[in-house]
Amino acid sequence: MYFGRIMTAMATPFDHQQRVDVEGIHTLVNHLISTGTDAIIACGTTGESPVLSDEERALVISETVKAAKKRVPVIAGTGSNNTAQSIAVTKSAEVLGADGIMLVTPYYNRPSQEGLFQHFSAIVKETKLPVMLYNVPGRTAVNLLADTVIRLSALDNVVALKEATDDFTKISAIIEGTPNDFHVYTGEDHLTLPAVAVGCSGVVSVASHLFGAEMNKMLDAYFNGSPALAAQIHRDLTPRMKALFMAPSPSPLKAALTYTGLPAGSVRLPLLPLDEAETEQLTSTLFGPRIVSQQQKNIP
Repeated sequence: MYFGRIMTAMATPFDHQQRVDVEGIHTLVNHLISTGTDAIIACGTTGESPVLSDEERALVISETVKAAKKRVPVIAGTGSNNTAQSIAVTKSAEVLGADGIMLVTPYYNRPSQEGLFQHFSAIVKETKLPVMLYNVPGRTAVNLLADTVIRLSALDNVVALKEATDDFTKISAIIEGTPNDFHVYTGEDHLTLPAVAVGCSGVVSVASHLFGAEMNKMLDAYFNGSPALAAQIHRDLTPRMKALFMAPSPSPLKAALTYTGLPAGSVRLPLLPLDEAETEQLTSTLFGPRIVSQQQKNIP
């Protein structure tokens, strides 16, 4: 299954009492679809899944499905470092109407490659939904290697990988070694253009909350034979994309969403919201005036 070029790992909006903001979910889903998001991931890391209760996770998934109204696929983050729990949450997401699931590599307990294969295989065989694997060694302290991804891609409903590293040798090996209908997505916003250049299908994005239209323009330019324009947009977006990770995510994203009037609320502990100086630095980088270079002016 192809999820599109830009998948957004959606933030979970909270109200002033730190409760899940259901109306905010609907507003955010509509905003994302209107600015070019092809698929929405609910309850990923950006959605603060580690601090959601089981009931809240179910609420976020079900309301995201309702808000999307089948306009775009909704992918539910159901992975954890507990295989049995991941199976239970995956089954729940299927009942709630999710169109696919995303499974992060088990964090903290650091399984072997064979342990990773057995973990994912056990979950996959308990669902009919398409599965996206999620490798993010910077957060999990375990790295899903290319050979293991290739092995897992032979399972019927393992259809994609979110690879949150800058290892293009590995990414290229995975693309080369997996079936044509297996899709690799970068999990790093600032690598979107380089990633599609080596064969990735797109990006699982945080920045698309704010810059979805610009990211689509960049990809359109690249695929329609205007690489110079794509490169210029990439260079313009890169510092803004990186600014969204100036503090532990999604604190900067939520500050930016609030600044633009979109629902977000604060983050939950153990994360902290940005302070006033950090917020000023962030918004200046994201939304401050930018000088249009002569090179950009000359691009057709």
